[in-house]
Amino acid sequence: MILIAGTVRLHPQQREAAVAHALRMAQATHAEAGCLAYTFSADLADPDVFHIFEAWGDEAALRAHFQTPHMAEFNRQLPTLVAAAPQLQKYQVSSSAPF
Repeated sequence: MILIAGTVRLHPQQREAAVAHALRMAQATHAEAGCLAYTFSADLADPDVFHIFEAWGDEAALRAHFQTPHMAEFNRQLPTLVAAAPQLQKYQVSSSAPF
């Protein structure tokens, strides 16, 4: 399993547009083969920060995600929405269990 986690700081005046784009992106991504989770959430202390969490079945599913039309559109819009580049980390998970 592949996990992607991190944050992105939005332009405050673009927050509403960013929410709309994030919702469309998440909806389209949830339909992809191999997508186990794909979420954006607002920081409780700073509404201009979104937390990003993705879980993918394998590297092939993640690579396929980067080739989708909705990913291309999201990447095209991203520079107008964010104040700084997203800060993301990629994790390789060998096992998981309920906690």
